[in-house]
Amino acid sequence: VGFSVFPHLQLMLFLLFLLMYLFTLLGNLLIMATVWSQRSLHTPMYLFLCAVSVSEILYTVAIIPRMLADLLSTQRSIAFLACASQMFFSFSFGFTHSFLLTVMGYDRYVAICYPLHYNVLMSLRGGACLVGCSWAGGSVMGLVVTTAIFHLTFCGPSEIHHFFCHVPPLLKLACGEEVLVVAKGVGLVCIMALLGCFLLILLSYAFIVAAILKIPSAEGRNKAFPTCASHLTVLVVHYGFACVIYLKPKGPQSLEGDTLMGITYTVLMPFLSPIIFSLRNKELKVAMVAMKRTFFAILFPQNC
Repeated sequence: VGFSVFPHLQLMLFLLFLLMYLFTLLGNLLIMATVWSQRSLHTPMYLFLCAVSVSEILYTVAIIPRMLADLLSTQRSIAFLACASQMFFSFSFGFTHSFLLTVMGYDRYVAICYPLHYNVLMSLRGGACLVGCSWAGGSVMGLVVTTAIFHLTFCGPSEIHHFFCHVPPLLKLACGEEVLVVAKGVGLVCIMALLGCFLLILLSYAFIVAAILKIPSAEGRNKAFPTCASHLTVLVVHYGFACVIYLKPKGPQSLEGDTLMGITYTVLMPFLSPIIFSLRNKELKVAMVAMKRTFFAILFPQNC
């Protein structure tokens, strides 16, 4: 059903979401291109940042193109297998993103608390293994959730009150004694995974803050903290939206509310993430300026 309850806003929403989607793709591709082209950024920290950009691109690709097509179409239907595929990929890439943010927190913990051992504890090979584990973990989560939901019997009206195949609206279409058990099981698995990531990040930053406070000079403290600024800002946005969505009270109109709230984590959060990483990370910002100069030097050599 998507945004069909707002028939007069369909075109405006299409243009707005299309612009945000294109900006999300271009922003993340620019980050990846910058890291790839600048040898000084070939470190585990920026490897994780590239992996986050890839996960965000794939997450939005799984949801937004279909949503944009539905905004312009009068035939808003989706095949059963296509719906299951969309749920699998959206959950897989979504949880991969959360796991990668946790890995980035651990990377900052090692860099600040054990700077002399950083190259040993966090090599590029070790970083690649952590990225691989994050992708594997995200895929397992996607498979578990999708398998649990699509093993249910659907006997309600064939209308999904959302703009993509999400768990709450699909549960409303299922029937049978196992629906409540599956709903609680899926909810518990997702909350435990996100809470585990959140607690690990909290623990990493507790050690980081303690290590920064032990630095005797103010200059040293001022140098240490900015390395975490972009990651911290993304975390606040990521878990802030998650708290608003999952901890809000459930009312009789919760499905319509979930549809509107879904914009925050499918469109708005991926849109903000590359902006935050680009503006709050000094090394990345300097590298982007250098790459821009090189690009213009190639295009307009007579002006250099």
